[in-house]
This record gives sequence, C-alpha cells and structure tokens, in this order.
Amino acid sequence: MKSPRTAAILVAAGRGLRAGAGGPKQYRMIGGQTVIFRAMAAFCRHPEVSAVQPVLHPDDTAVFNAACDGLKHRAPTPGGATRQASVHAGLEALAGERPDVVLIHDAARPFVSPALISRAIEAADRTGAAIPAIAVTDTIKQVDAAGNIAATPERAQLRVAQTPQAFKYEAILEAHRRAAREGRDDFTDDAALAEWVGLTVATFEGDGANMKLTTPEDFVREEARLAALLGDIRTGTGYDVHAFGEGDHVMICGVRVPHTKGFLAHSDGDVGLHALVDAILGALADGDIGSHFPPSDMKWKGASSDQFLKYAVERVTARGGRIANLEVTLICERPKIGPLRDTMRARIAEISGVNISRVAVKATTSERLGFTGREEGIAATASATIRLPWSE
Repeated sequence: MKSPRTAAILVAAGRGLRAGAGGPKQYRMIGGQTVIFRAMAAFCRHPEVSAVQPVLHPDDTAVFNAACDGLKHRAPTPGGATRQASVHAGLEALAGERPDVVLIHDAARPFVSPALISRAIEAADRTGAAIPAIAVTDTIKQVDAAGNIAATPERAQLRVAQTPQAFKYEAILEAHRRAAREGRDDFTDDAALAEWVGLTVATFEGDGANMKLTTPEDFVREEARLAALLGDIRTGTGYDVHAFGEGDHVMICGVRVPHTKGFLAHSDGDVGLHALVDAILGALADGDIGSHFPPSDMKWKGASSDQFLKYAVERVTARGGRIANLEVTLICERPKIGPLRDTMRARIAEISGVNISRVAVKATTSERLGFTGREEGIAATASATIRLPWSE
C-alpha cells in the first residue's frame, strides 16, 4: 500500500508565560539544544514527513532562524492569538502542498520520538483522525465551583492527550474553516475541534517521555532526566601549531587579533579552534581534523575555522550527545591573549552553542624557548569533554 504524503505543523507562536522568566520557552535551552530545535529536528529528519510548516509569533522570526539553522523546513507563517488560530494558519499555509495526512505538534514537546511520529502517520492513514494518548495512573477528581469533589471518573476510561495529533488533511482543514466561520475559537486541541464537527477520533500509544514543558519545574526535571541518560562521559585532546608569515592579523579562537604577522596556513590558521576540533573528534573516536577537512581539498583554502568547530559539535549532536566542557591553552609570546580571553571564550561558546561557563581559554609562554619563544609561530592544546548516551 502506498504511504501517505505527510506534512507536519509545528505550533510555536505562544509566549509560554507559565515557564517563568527567560523569554518564550520554545527558544530556551534544554539538554544543550533549544526546545524548538529538538521538536523541529524530529520531523525534519523523519523519512516519512515530506514538509514541515512552522507557525511562529511575528516577533520571533530571527530567533527561530538562529535556533533552527541547518534544518530543512517551509517558510514560517505567522500564528494567531490562540493555539487554534495558529493551527488554522498552518493548515492554510499548506494549501499548496495538499498533503494526505497532517501532523499537528506543539513545539513545547521537544522529546517526540521517530517511533511516535511513525505511529501517528499510520494511525491517521488508517482511521482519518487519531491522537497519541497515555493511560492515567492517578485517581482523578471532578470538583465543583467551590472546590468540593463532585465525581470520581473511572480512570480506566481516561487518557492524557499528547501531540502530534494526526488527521487527514482535508478533513481537519475543513473543520478549522467551519470553526472560524462560526466564531468558535475555544478548542484547546485539534481532537476537540474534530469531535465538534462529528469526526471520530481514535487513540494510539503515546510516549511517556513526550511531555510538554510548561513550568520552570518541568525544565529542571527534564534536564536531570537527560543528564542521567547521557552517562557515557568522554574526553579528547587536540594539538595544533601554525607558523607566522606575512600579514597584519591572526585568527585565534574565532577572534581577529591585530598582529605584525599573519599565519601560514591552508585555512585561516586558527590554532585554537583547530585544536578544539581535534579534541572533540577525539572524544568521539571519529578521526581528526585532517581526515574531515583535508588540506589537499582546495574547498577549504582560506576557510573560516568556525565552520570546522560547528561541524564537530554537530557530530556530537547527531550521536544524541552534548558538550560538557571545552578548554584551550595557547602557547605564544605575542600577541598577548589575556586582554582577549573573555572575548575568545564568548566566541567559542557562540560557535559551539554552549554556555560560556563551559568554555575556558588559557595562555602561557615557553619562557623564550623553542619556536614559540622565538616568536616564529603559535601552538595550542585543547581538551573537550562530551556526554553521550550509553551505546554498549
């Protein structure tokens, strides 16, 4: 049987005020990545999803682009004043695509798994409308306006609804259009709207890890859970050296440093970043910088080394890991590193997507001994500590 053509809508227009200070929760960090990147990546990388439509607050385009750099998706569309309005906007934005199935997912659920996405697609294709749900394990009480217990529902018949909620595209689009025509804007999820128009909504197996981030406590809990999962702690080291040549500046740790000389190098000669790249690749047991960016390849001639560091960090992310600490030691007489140390730390943190508190830059001399003592070049050593999921 032919697989349905599937699109996904990522709803990310909310402000997330209950999550506390720090801006919209979808752009905060969780486990070393932004919430929205984690949510988007799951759909963008899923082999059965043909199009991903983000729905954003109009003020968030720049921060979204920065957070989701490298992911392939449709141009974001502005959301509305309610979640329902935002979903409707996403559905209308997909009108040119006309997918068979659409998955509607809240960006505040960053731990959606590929298996859950596959179950959603299969369920929608089979039933026309379905949502992931998990059984209720606590006893639920229904209360009246005064807070007194009015009823105790039978928990065997209760489920906790999750996203992605999955529908035949044409059916859920028409349901949203009807709600808009009739002025109904009070549905808290798409299943409720589908029920209102008479659709039968099935359920399929949800995922306990696919929880929504709502409060500050949710962030604390999930950070702790991720830290426990990333128990494979690895350390790598790196070393690089470049000789001086003609020039008026050198690149060190991503910062342009005025100097009386330049570097003799195939790329920009950034010894600090090169050493860091080797350290990260070493922690991954994934070769060295020369095997990934060979100097024989003219594509890298004069290249900015920040792209090498981004690549190495992406290798960690692709393995489900995160950077725990980065450290560089620069060995030179001149230029003086001390005045630029924090600028270099900030630049490394920016490139690698980690907090500056996880980056150290140190400097020393060789007491006028050797090639660095004679000011013929600069050497750098580096170490990288990463955390990976246990694989063996």
